[in-house]
Amino acid sequence: MSDSRDPVEARAENGRDLYEVSTWEVRTGFDRLSAGLYSVGVSAARLFVILVAVAILGLQFALGGLGAVTDPIIGVFVLLSAVPALALAAYVWYADVTTSEPLELLVGTFVLGVLFAGFAGILNGIADWGIQSMGLTVGIVGFAAQILFFFLVVGPVEETVKLLAVWLYPYRKPEFDAVVDGAVYGAMAGLGFATIENALYISGQTQGIADPLSLIAAGSSISAVRALAGPGHVIYSAFAGYYLGLAKFNSENAGPIVVKGLLIAALVHATYNSLSSVVPAIVANLTGIPWFVAFFGFIILYDGIFGFLLIRKISRYRKAYHETHDDAPGGQKSELTEFDG
Repeated sequence: MSDSRDPVEARAENGRDLYEVSTWEVRTGFDRLSAGLYSVGVSAARLFVILVAVAILGLQFALGGLGAVTDPIIGVFVLLSAVPALALAAYVWYADVTTSEPLELLVGTFVLGVLFAGFAGILNGIADWGIQSMGLTVGIVGFAAQILFFFLVVGPVEETVKLLAVWLYPYRKPEFDAVVDGAVYGAMAGLGFATIENALYISGQTQGIADPLSLIAAGSSISAVRALAGPGHVIYSAFAGYYLGLAKFNSENAGPIVVKGLLIAALVHATYNSLSSVVPAIVANLTGIPWFVAFFGFIILYDGIFGFLLIRKISRYRKAYHETHDDAPGGQKSELTEFDG
């Protein structure tokens, strides 16, 4: 590995003062002013991003029909639709063999996942409007444009904003002290994103339904679909988060590692979007089973495959952690799970 230090620092005698020659640290009042201004600027930029996200969410409540979630029936359906995603995120948290992550960081990441979904909604909407304005919505051309939309816009955009929730908050905290922590916080960001997305879908599909029985019937069906779609967001962003954690502890290759994680998450996400309508339709036509049943089967199989791969990745870290700690002086053998073999 090449020496990352300046040639002067690399060859200087130990103890030689090279302040502002080839090294730098906060010493003078002007240094402290510079460091303070930088810290304030970074904090202000993060706060600005969060405030914009809050404003977007507020507009969705005021203008986009999201206010319907305040209806007790709709609110219950939104909560129920988030249960499978919550269960998966809880398992990822439980599988973290290192120190447990603080509740305030988990909740904060969840909230940022909710807030930053608005950025994805705007960017996806602009791209979708562009496709429609160009007339790329019919026939084989429309199908190809939709696939490209999933792979070039939806997947990359949604996975980036979820990873942004992790990077802006828990990533910078000392409690983020292991690679696997990235998967935990990525899962929480995915849970937040899935929850607000479910709320938007459910409130949109039930808008204008006044009769309680009709509302329950409509809400039940869309909530069932969203309950199965939600865990996907947790899986995708947990993958991206794991690689963000890997990047934190491999700073010399941090950029490519983060890009790899985003590529994996975006590709798995976009592939799901591309296949989720095509495959169930083909299966239903070939077998005669109802489309709804084929759709549920596809989601369970697809998320099951990538959920298993995620668990295997976390378990590989878990196994390495046990092995390295068991080999240390005074280490004690810890029980492994069925995935640690």
